Amino acid sequence: MKPVRTLSGVTTVTVLTKPYPCPGKCIFCPTDVRMPKSYLPDEPGAARAFQNDFDPYRQVQTRLDSYRANGHPTDKIELLILGGTWSAYRRDYQEWFVQRCFDAMNGFDSPSLVEAQRANETAACRNVGLVIETRPDEITPREIAWLRYLGVTKVQMGAQSLDDRILEINQRGHTAAQTLKATALLRAAGFKVVLHWMPNLLGATLESDRQDFQRLWQGYCPDEIKIYPCQLLENADLYAYWQRGEYHPYTTEELIHLIADLKPSIPPYCRVNRVIRDIPSTHVVEGNRRTSLRQDVLAELQRRGQSCGCIRCHEVRGEKVDPQTLTFEDYTYTAAEAEEHFLHYRTPNRKIAGYLRLSLPLLGAPDIGLADLREAALIREVHVYGQSLPVGMDQEGAAQHSGLGTRLIGAAEEIARQRGFTRMAVIAAIGTRGYYRQRGFEMGELYMVKDL
Repeated sequence: MKPVRTLSGVTTVTVLTKPYPCPGKCIFCPTDVRMPKSYLPDEPGAARAFQNDFDPYRQVQTRLDSYRANGHPTDKIELLILGGTWSAYRRDYQEWFVQRCFDAMNGFDSPSLVEAQRANETAACRNVGLVIETRPDEITPREIAWLRYLGVTKVQMGAQSLDDRILEINQRGHTAAQTLKATALLRAAGFKVVLHWMPNLLGATLESDRQDFQRLWQGYCPDEIKIYPCQLLENADLYAYWQRGEYHPYTTEELIHLIADLKPSIPPYCRVNRVIRDIPSTHVVEGNRRTSLRQDVLAELQRRGQSCGCIRCHEVRGEKVDPQTLTFEDYTYTAAEAEEHFLHYRTPNRKIAGYLRLSLPLLGAPDIGLADLREAALIREVHVYGQSLPVGMDQEGAAQHSGLGTRLIGAAEEIARQRGFTRMAVIAAIGTRGYYRQRGFEMGELYMVKDL
């Protein structure tokens, strides 16, 4: 058993959609007709999908079976749906795909998505987070309402760069302004926002990448990021640029030093999920082939006497937690027309035991047009760390089930009241609806709401 798999408090299950055309024409993206765009059949998660013929039910079922066989809890599932651009797939396929994932978590078939969702509220394997990946130019108020109907709570988007010149050279097909608008729309709708950022794109330099990274914290302010250094692959259009001598991949040493320079500047509300893709080194033509880049960067930071400020580097993980010794902190910042509060509890050695993301829309916030959100403050996430524990079970010294979530919600409600809000909305995952009902929230149309 690898405890780290469930030490973040939830059990992650990754599934891939079937191969399907992507609207993007990015020159760095690998193309394999057997896979959805940008994925290779021998990447770990992709390989499982390929073996299961991209069948959503079988993908979820086999992953849950392997977790159980290794002694992991499977009652709180974060479902990651990856594969190209989710929004480009036909909606009937999207609805079927999500329903079959819920059927697998429930352990039986349902006649409709709504029925499958309702059953999941009390199922043994509850969905506590549903993630899709798409492009910034696909995000509209209509798309947001559809994502909420499906049960989505977190959206991953490929920003790749925040420099329009670099985006154009790499044929990304959208602008930095479109990425900013997409983050504002998602934030106003309560979603968690994950941005992918790619150093070493065609036309970028080590210095331009350092400057570009700092733009992430100017308005975009993602909740989580994935740092995906551009990797030179033979089945991507970028390969021809390299053959002509127009593209030069960074060396492993250059990448380590670049990312080590950037990591200390990451604000405490952001989590760095990944530092490199799981692409097997045999596919990389030139440049970095190490998939352990995160460990290399952390070793370099230690050598420098520095540290990273991100959430992942400060999770309590397996440490015992005494609620009496925790310090409550409110890190406030402005992002995409919202006043954001990162409410969190820290242990005496500065580890994070739990946090809540509270979003207070400002006057310029985009109107999503959803009744549930009218004049409401938003809880975008409640997360308590430590080894994932079964629903209702306590364990001495564990952060989960020690009342931290309830205390954080109470603090968020108090801040919202002081700011003049009379309603609170929460983007509850299907399997967390019961938790919020116990705390006074009622089901609205697409969100759970509560009068303050």
